[in-house]
Amino acid sequence: MLGVRTHLSVPAFSSSKHLLRQHLKPHSYSSASASRPSIKMTSSSTPTQSVVEHIVLFKVKDDTEPSKVSAMVNGLSSLLSLDQVLHLTVGPVLRSRSSTLTFTHMLHSRYATKQDLDAYSAHPSHVSVVKGNVLPIIDDIMAVDWVSPALPADHLLTPPGSAIRVSFLKLKENAGDHSKDEILGVIGGMTERFKQISQLSVGENFSPARAKGYSIASLGVFPGVEELEAVVSNEDVVNAEKDKVRDHIESVVVVDYVVPPTQSASL
Repeated sequence: MLGVRTHLSVPAFSSSKHLLRQHLKPHSYSSASASRPSIKMTSSSTPTQSVVEHIVLFKVKDDTEPSKVSAMVNGLSSLLSLDQVLHLTVGPVLRSRSSTLTFTHMLHSRYATKQDLDAYSAHPSHVSVVKGNVLPIIDDIMAVDWVSPALPADHLLTPPGSAIRVSFLKLKENAGDHSKDEILGVIGGMTERFKQISQLSVGENFSPARAKGYSIASLGVFPGVEELEAVVSNEDVVNAEKDKVRDHIESVVVVDYVVPPTQSASL
């Protein structure tokens, strides 16, 4: 277990007010566009929506001035105001659980469609923050995107204080579609085995350029760090689940993150 020291003094934010405004935009529910996600009802009458998950992991240089780290986080946080963004949170990681790749900060954002993610990536405000505040102070970066097919519509926001565990899996060269389906099935069933998980999103990466060969991603949300630790400490059950798919996996990156307090004044 690796604890990652960060220089951040100003917390990032995740705004429920902005989330609701974006989520209720008419185009998010339009049936006229085939590219828009579908809203469907589960057996319990809970509306669900497919969303595009976007995770970026950053490794800030050790000698970076705290003011520059804060400028990076605040600049990325400000991108929540863009029309394409349904949800965005960014800040220091709690810990990085990988022997070969370590990171200090994480950004998690959500979009209604892949087209919205593309528009966000190409937006002048995003490009300006990346060029001016991110690239000059980082040693490494990794990004993974996937579609979560049926996320409860009222769970688009990860509330402040929530603990998030992000896992990226790199499969062995001989792993085929059957292996992928088996892995996705095992991960997707985690909510049945661990009741502490309040939200689970899993899928196959569709943006390989910055993913370092990792092709399957999952994001588990817990009410807080205590619930996350309860799952981590249940080693027998966790290892039993890992054993089901271990033969298909070459390496894993795991990052734990706590959603910072909301900074509504930053909107």
